[in-house]
Amino acid sequence: MQRLLDAGLAVFAERGYHATRVDDVVRVARTSHGTFYLYFANKEDLLRALAVDCAARLETLSGAIGPIDAGPAGFGALRAFLADFLAVYERYGPVIRAWMEGQVGDPEVDRLGLHAFAAIRSVLTDRMRTVGAVADDEVAATALMAMIERFSYVVASQRLAGDDDVVLDTVAQIVHRGFFGAPGPTPA
Repeated sequence: MQRLLDAGLAVFAERGYHATRVDDVVRVARTSHGTFYLYFANKEDLLRALAVDCAARLETLSGAIGPIDAGPAGFGALRAFLADFLAVYERYGPVIRAWMEGQVGDPEVDRLGLHAFAAIRSVLTDRMRTVGAVADDEVAATALMAMIERFSYVVASQRLAGDDDVVLDTVAQIVHRGFFGAPGPTPA
């Protein structure tokens, strides 16, 4: 089953959800159609299984976001969250993209994605509200979620070259300053 899940992610990433066929998944997994249908009714069922796992990981991630203030500890909590989100996106990018781009025709799978992202957005809204660095923390949290998702796509698709730590530090600094009121570097 795990080989089929991994193959599904690989094929969804390469071809997109709609262009993926069960034949493609079976070929990449090096298994038979019979094995596929032992675990999944169709490719929608495969996506549903991946979405359940992805949503669970995102909800766990939302519960692990530490306090984010304008100081160094807040930067550390923010950077840890961003690193964890990037790791989840690295694995489940095709599922997240299917959610974000409205490619899923199954309302239950859509609900999983909406609920998981809403959990993260809610925590980030609370963290922003506590700091008070933006005029409207709900709008800011929505913008931040969109930015993080698209940034993760760019990183996962390897369209951004560079040292992983430098990339992560840079985006964490931008978010920390822009959304949480951290001071910028002292001008020379």
